[in-house]
Amino acid sequence: MLPSSKMFTKIVFVLTCCLALASVDSTPLQDFCVADPNSKVAVNGLACKDSKLVVADEFHLTGLHLTGNTSNPYGFKATPVTLAQLPGLNTLGVSMVRLDFAPWGLNPPHTHPRASEILTVLEGTLEVGFITSNPENQLFKKVLNKGDVFVFPMGLIHFQRNVGYGNAVAVGALNSESPGVITIAKSVFGSNPSIPSDVLAKAFQVDQDVIFQLLAKF
Repeated sequence: MLPSSKMFTKIVFVLTCCLALASVDSTPLQDFCVADPNSKVAVNGLACKDSKLVVADEFHLTGLHLTGNTSNPYGFKATPVTLAQLPGLNTLGVSMVRLDFAPWGLNPPHTHPRASEILTVLEGTLEVGFITSNPENQLFKKVLNKGDVFVFPMGLIHFQRNVGYGNAVAVGALNSESPGVITIAKSVFGSNPSIPSDVLAKAFQVDQDVIFQLLAKF
């Protein structure tokens, strides 16, 4: 008994799939995906460099023991270790950052759109906090000392401030090789092109002269 045309179509489809699977390269998956600096694709990572061209230096970075330069208006310096600095992090879902604070230095309110962060204080005393989303906008705040740990959930606005009289150092670990950072004041008042001043004035419920002063700073 000959199969119906519908059944015949199904048989041809199954056989085609089997032949396609048989022809697939059975080479094992790579253990890593070092970022190709020439990649045109960047979706929280870059395309993989040819593994035959990878060298050990692409998994290595030095200098994190060096104190960051905090001679700026914030008294703060972040030294990141992300995909941009360490190509071997590509697709691994981890990164870190060294944070240096002068006395009363501030890491201003910001967010990481693609990562949560866990912070450990190595030296000094930091006041840290994050704010929950609308409508509660609750502030969770804590003063941390050497050896203390604090977590900032993904995407929430958070900050760190040195409340001691000496320098402070902390290390943050993030669960993305490219966590991103959006500094609130810089993003709002330093966008390119600028957000219309009347929009900002209405949003912040202040006179436009105040907005013009803030725009001039960024």
